Amino acid sequence: RMEASCLELALEGERLCKAGDFKAGAAFFEAAVQVGTEDLKTLSAIYSQLGNAYFYLKEYSKALEYHKHDLTLARTIGDRIGEAKASGNLGNTLKILGQFDEAVVCCQRHLDISQEQGDKVGEARALYNIGNVYHAKGKHLSWNMAQDPGYLPQEVKETLQKASEYYERNLSLVKELGDRAAQGRAYGNLGNTQYLLGNFSEAIAFHKERLAIAKEFGDKAAERRAYSNLGNAHIFLGRFDISAEYYKQLKDQAVEAQACYSLGNTYTLLQDYERAIEYHLKHLVIAQELGDRVGEGRACWSLGNAYVSLGSHEQALHFARKHLEISQEIGDRSGELTAQGNMAQLRTALGL
Repeated sequence: RMEASCLELALEGERLCKAGDFKAGAAFFEAAVQVGTEDLKTLSAIYSQLGNAYFYLKEYSKALEYHKHDLTLARTIGDRIGEAKASGNLGNTLKILGQFDEAVVCCQRHLDISQEQGDKVGEARALYNIGNVYHAKGKHLSWNMAQDPGYLPQEVKETLQKASEYYERNLSLVKELGDRAAQGRAYGNLGNTQYLLGNFSEAIAFHKERLAIAKEFGDKAAERRAYSNLGNAHIFLGRFDISAEYYKQLKDQAVEAQACYSLGNTYTLLQDYERAIEYHLKHLVIAQELGDRVGEGRACWSLGNAYVSLGSHEQALHFARKHLEISQEIGDRSGELTAQGNMAQLRTALGL
């Protein structure tokens, strides 16, 4: 009976996790571990799934604990593929916890064993995961030093270049395997790393590939990200008209609000203030519909500036006043000070 009941509990846990109920699934796996089993292969599988369940529940220290148990067991029973898988899972968990160097060691072990076993799919996954660790590390390092894409300290640059190299290796392998979905992911991440490195033309080439594959799969979220990324990259190359075309493809309301805001700023840079106002007004309306007070405040501030550029001081004062009200309401101190400064200047200009 003991064997059956451990397995029964584990299968129920697996069923629940597949249905998306990781909390209940984890409880069944925990119960299966309590009951215990002599079959170490089964136990290793349970540890692995427990680790994954806790990962989805964002309980990363528990995920780490079970993936470590799984790794130890896989080694004990000489299960190389199991050891590779456990190492990969450990690497991904350590990455989330910001332990990048340990994460690379684990992902590298996943890569080495996959190559040794001739497991191409595992090898591709390991390359992708190592790319992700370096990508996350690069972003983490550059957050601590705020600057524009392309102006990076040497350490950040080298880290992002490593990410790019692993994504390139992943890409050529998933092409060989004919896995289109994985190619899409690789192109997207290559685009993102090149963008951070300030290689905007390369970023654009990769994001165009990403867009094409997203369309093939009808993956709307990936399509939106690609349009947005293409818009951003063209702005840095000074191609505002092309960037505007990409932003226009973004149809979803919240995304549309962001796009209108970006377009408004783009036309301001082009000194086409009428068009800028048109888009900032659109942004204002959508922000109001979405109840997005921060967005509304931003729109009012941008509208005030655009009207000043057109010399319409009354209009500008109206929006500066609205910007002040919203800033006070949401407790945005710097917004409040900006609005007060703008209002004082406009009153003077209007001779009030």
